[in-house]
Amino acid sequence: MDSELQQLAGDIVSHPQFQQLRTLQHHGAGNTVYDHSVAVARAAYAIARRMRLSGDETASVVRAALLHDFFGYDWHGERFRRYLRRYSGVKRLMRMHAFVHGPLAASRAKHTFGLSSRECEAIARHMFPLAAMPRTRIAWIVTLADKAVASKEMAAALSGYVSLACQRAVA
Repeated sequence: MDSELQQLAGDIVSHPQFQQLRTLQHHGAGNTVYDHSVAVARAAYAIARRMRLSGDETASVVRAALLHDFFGYDWHGERFRRYLRRYSGVKRLMRMHAFVHGPLAASRAKHTFGLSSRECEAIARHMFPLAAMPRTRIAWIVTLADKAVASKEMAAALSGYVSLACQRAVA
C-alpha cells in the first residue's frame, strides 16, 4: 500500500479482521474483498486529492473506502444461500447481498474501528441506487470509486470467463 495511504489507514490495513478479507472472493476469481477494498481506497484517495479536500476529509474518504465492504461473510457461500432460502419474493430480494452489506459493513466498521457518523454513512450508502442516496462528499467519492473499481473488476472477470468459454468451444 502507498506510504501516504498507509499513514492515513495503517491501523485498518494491519488489523487482523481486515486481513481476513484476503480469504473472501469478491468480483470474479482471483479478486478478494481485500484487493477490491484497497483498490477502492486508492481510487477514492486520488479523487479526494484532485478535489483538494482537507487532510481530515481525505483521511475519512480513505478509511470509509477501505471499509465499505467490511461485511465479514462469504456472500458466495452455502451459508449465505441457506439464509436467503428462508425468504421469497420481495423479502428475499431485499436481503440479497447487494442490498444488505452496506449497513452491515458500516455497523461492523464502527464497532471495530470507531468510525465517525459521516464515514459510516458513506459505507452504508455506497451501493446507491440500491441503497439510500449519498448525502456527503465523502459518501459520493466512496460510491464513485467503488463503481469504477467494481466495473473494471467485473469486466476483467467477464473477459476471463468469455475467453475460457471460447477455448472450450474450440477444443
